[in-house]
Amino acid sequence: MADMADSTTAGSQPRAHDTREAILFGGVYGAVLACSMVAALSQYGHTSQASRRYDALWLLVTACASALAHGYAHYIAERAPHRRWDALHTLAHEWPLVTAVLPTVFLLAGAGWGWWPPKGVEYPAFTLNMMILFGLGLVTARRSRRSWPAAVLIGIVDALLGVIVVVANALIK
Repeated sequence: MADMADSTTAGSQPRAHDTREAILFGGVYGAVLACSMVAALSQYGHTSQASRRYDALWLLVTACASALAHGYAHYIAERAPHRRWDALHTLAHEWPLVTAVLPTVFLLAGAGWGWWPPKGVEYPAFTLNMMILFGLGLVTARRSRRSWPAAVLIGIVDALLGVIVVVANALIK
């Protein structure tokens, strides 16, 4: 019981374990969000440079809004008294979600700036996000002292979240 009280004290710093969980949660959520947004934004076949810059901006805005909503929900769900800066502290812990979408934002923005062709950039974006999901699962499992076979399996299961979005996108189109 004392451990629980220590972890819920207002303004307390998260333990390293909590930070790893936040990185995994935010990373997985962000990578799946990136896959979903790319699928949704690519649905109508707009492949111009301008549309890819628009897609990159919307992905970034959506990730920030999701991080704010998630952080705010955590803040108001706590029943402990809050100090003045606790809300900002809670929101700051949502950085993994935004960070996880940045590679996809970069891919889309790069296509929008003419660094690579804007047509078909969603496929490298899907692949990148599945690799991020696999890597997050693998690294987290290994840090939890899981065996290599178990860690690889967990990485594959995480990557399947991205595959589900890609398959759903193909079926919906």
